[in-house]
Amino acid sequence: MAARIAMYAAMAMAAITTVTFGLALFAVPISGSNCPSDCIEYPYLDTLDRFPRDYVWMYFAIGLVVAYLIFVTALNFVRPHSGSAIAGQVAVGLAIVVVAVLAPTYFVQFSVVPSSLSVGQTDGISLLTQYNPHGIFIALEEIGYLLMSFSFLFLIPLIPAEGIRAKAVRWIFGAGFVASTLALVAIAIAFGFDRQDRFEVVVISVTWLVLIVNGVLIALVIRSRLRTGTDS
Repeated sequence: MAARIAMYAAMAMAAITTVTFGLALFAVPISGSNCPSDCIEYPYLDTLDRFPRDYVWMYFAIGLVVAYLIFVTALNFVRPHSGSAIAGQVAVGLAIVVVAVLAPTYFVQFSVVPSSLSVGQTDGISLLTQYNPHGIFIALEEIGYLLMSFSFLFLIPLIPAEGIRAKAVRWIFGAGFVASTLALVAIAIAFGFDRQDRFEVVVISVTWLVLIVNGVLIALVIRSRLRTGTDS
């Protein structure tokens, strides 16, 4: 039963992440390091006309992190051997923290910022809004997805080492963590306090790609093992 839940959760995770990624790409940045032109400046208050276009992806992003937690929890029950028990518990713990950080971040963003702007209650909005590349929203996304990439390391022992697909999954999880960590170091060294949203864009892109690709691969691995009777 746990294997089936993990398989369906992996499929849902890949599907929701794909939709989230697609919607996020349509939210053209109007501030920060990736703004193409006519960028909005501090205090970022003239953004109400961007609702709901720039916020739709956040609804799906909440589903994304919840699906990740369900996936990690279910996978923890189908780990290949008892030696991975500690890794599984750490992975679940980190996934819980990821949900605790990112779900409220997104909910506050689409629930508080537009409604406050619509009634002229702008005190503190500049620090909360997603359009501030030095703001709280960007920082919380960075730590949330950095922790998710860290949790990838503890998922590796939960994946069987046999088979090309399973080995690819383990490699991709490891590469996702390494890429995110190196990006943080490189951007911090290159830009210091002025890194803006550069690392946020990189870490989101890396973790989402890992979730999409490995979500599909893990679902195929589990389905294959279910068919051969390796898992139940």
